[in-house]
Amino acid sequence: MRTRLAIKIHNLLERNFPERRVFLRSDTDTRFIRLKPASQLFAFLGASAVVAWAIIATAILVMDSIGSGNFREQAKRDQRTYETRLNALEAERNLRAEEALAAQQRFNSALEQISVMQTELLASETRRRELETGIEVVQSTLRRAMQERDSARDENEALALALENSDIEPLNTPEADGEGDSTVDFLSNALAQTAQERDKVIEDAQEALLAADEMATQIRLMEDRNEQIFRQLEEAMSISVEPLDKMFRAAGMNTESLLNTVRRGYSGQGGPLLPLSFSTLGETPSPDAERANRILNQMDKLNLYRIAAEKAPFAMPVKSSFRYTSGFGIRWGRPHNGTDFAAPHGTAIYSTADGVVTHAGWLSGYGRLIKIKHEFGIETRYAHLSAIRVKEGQRVSRGQRIGDMGNTGRSTGTHLHYEVRVGGKAVNPMIYIKAANNVF
Repeated sequence: MRTRLAIKIHNLLERNFPERRVFLRSDTDTRFIRLKPASQLFAFLGASAVVAWAIIATAILVMDSIGSGNFREQAKRDQRTYETRLNALEAERNLRAEEALAAQQRFNSALEQISVMQTELLASETRRRELETGIEVVQSTLRRAMQERDSARDENEALALALENSDIEPLNTPEADGEGDSTVDFLSNALAQTAQERDKVIEDAQEALLAADEMATQIRLMEDRNEQIFRQLEEAMSISVEPLDKMFRAAGMNTESLLNTVRRGYSGQGGPLLPLSFSTLGETPSPDAERANRILNQMDKLNLYRIAAEKAPFAMPVKSSFRYTSGFGIRWGRPHNGTDFAAPHGTAIYSTADGVVTHAGWLSGYGRLIKIKHEFGIETRYAHLSAIRVKEGQRVSRGQRIGDMGNTGRSTGTHLHYEVRVGGKAVNPMIYIKAANNVF
């Protein structure tokens, strides 16, 4: 059976690939090469495989070229979309910066107005106490005048009664007539003098009443003025303190602990504002005094918040034009503990809060690095710098230039790697930056 199958295959090959001879002639000899059907089949299959490979490779190259063109077009479209988005973000950031500047100006204006109002409040309170003292003096004088008037009236009535009840009989002798006239003259003079004193007391009392009415009017006007000042101060405190309170809470900071920490650091004379103290002679403070003390407590809280805002990293490390290139979180399968700001080489870098420089030099993949220790257990880091403008141990202020943007260390391009650490643990810097958007 195998022989018949082989014969059939051979016949099939003979029909499609008949045996051929290729003659090779030279000057002295002629030779030929016999091409069997099987050899021709293998040659045909090899040539077909080569042609098929060439067609497939060509098709792959053409498809890859077409795909690359589409990918480039898609990349260009994505780049244009990204640039448009970046421009919109930059415009929004500039708008937020202008709003923050306007808010800062309003904040400073409110502080100046509060200072003026506080001075007026203290002056009006002093004037009110003086008027109250004056009224007490007038009332005391009035009471004394009324007592003198009543005493003179009683004395007048007693003299008149004594004159009416006198048992002295008229005498016909000239000596008796002279003594009677003297007595009558004496009584008349005494009555006239008593009447004058009475009229004087009544006049003084009327003048005292008029003065008291005038002082009462002045006190009412002063109370209206104080009410206006109190209302303006309370509104100013509400406008100024609430945004700061929200800013610190948005940053995840405990405001009570924060204020206590600042208060302990500024507990000496000239630190937080002290409550007003009025002499009440053992009585409870007046409503105005309690209201003034509440306003002063709010001013104290505002002052403490202002101090804390300078010591926490709410400012931007880059003030010129920039773009965010990488945020806080996982990047390429590894944790990225900060936020990256890209800008031209040498762009100024600023401290985001008051603090002390604890490191200023090269550190592994950070390249040129600055570490600043702040209050409340906060530390900020500024990495990949091209230049460092501070020294270790130096005290820096919020907004002070500390270095220049660069590309040192493990970096793929010029940018600033900015970190915020609380208690040694990295937190998202944008928490503080976004929290301050509506305040600064």
